[in-house]
Amino acid sequence: MSRREGSLENPQADSSVSSLPLLEAKIHQTHSLARLLTKYAEQLLQEYVQHQGDPFGLPGFSPPRMPVVGLSAPAPGHEGLQAPERLQLDARALAALPPLLDVVRRLQAELNPRAPRLLRRLEDAARQARALSAAVEAVLTALGAEPRGPWPEPAAAATAAATAAGVFPAKVLGLRVCGLYHEWVSRTEADLGQLVPGGPS
Repeated sequence: MSRREGSLENPQADSSVSSLPLLEAKIHQTHSLARLLTKYAEQLLQEYVQHQGDPFGLPGFSPPRMPVVGLSAPAPGHEGLQAPERLQLDARALAALPPLLDVVRRLQAELNPRAPRLLRRLEDAARQARALSAAVEAVLTALGAEPRGPWPEPAAAATAAATAAGVFPAKVLGLRVCGLYHEWVSRTEADLGQLVPGGPS
């Protein structure tokens, strides 16, 4: 039996094999995006601190751990989950970040109107979080997993804005949101890296 005849008898097998390079390419592309955004997130966090004045940025300064409703840092047990579950959490957190970053940008526009690069970085971060979330969801779909729905955006953003009443709380909220953005982008990079052929298992 020729190879061509075998393909006609089992077209699903050939389809599965041919889809593997596409899946690997999608994972690699999304991982590269996450790696790039991790660097951008580090730069955003550094620049944010630079524009807040004292005591931000001072050695030993530990800001209050302000909770952000609807979004928290990756849980300690995150790494023990299966890959699709980790990516579902990644995509959901990334989808929740843009409205929070928009709140921080609006607050900083009032507190630091002469910091256009910071405001631009915050605007870019919101757009990049949406793009990475969509890319992770595309990987999930390719893996046959259903993406989880995002956290309610308006409620989270409204609560964040109300929490930031006052200059110091507004600055702390921004630091917290920028920190969460960095943590989730970095976590997404690590989770995708485990799926990249030749990456860590």
